Amino acid sequence: MKKETAIKLFQEQSVRVHWDNEQEKWYFSIVDVIGVLTDNEHQGARK
Repeated sequence: MKKETAIKLFQEQSVRVHWDNEQEKWYFSIVDVIGVLTDNEHQGARK
């Protein structure tokens, strides 16, 4: 998997990330982060 679109593990749960070479910053999927912090795997289904 490329560094630019890697998946990181946090407390054994996956979090999608993106690396921006120009700004030299990581961007994290807020849906995945909220899912980890709330122990809820289905945050993407919320409406």
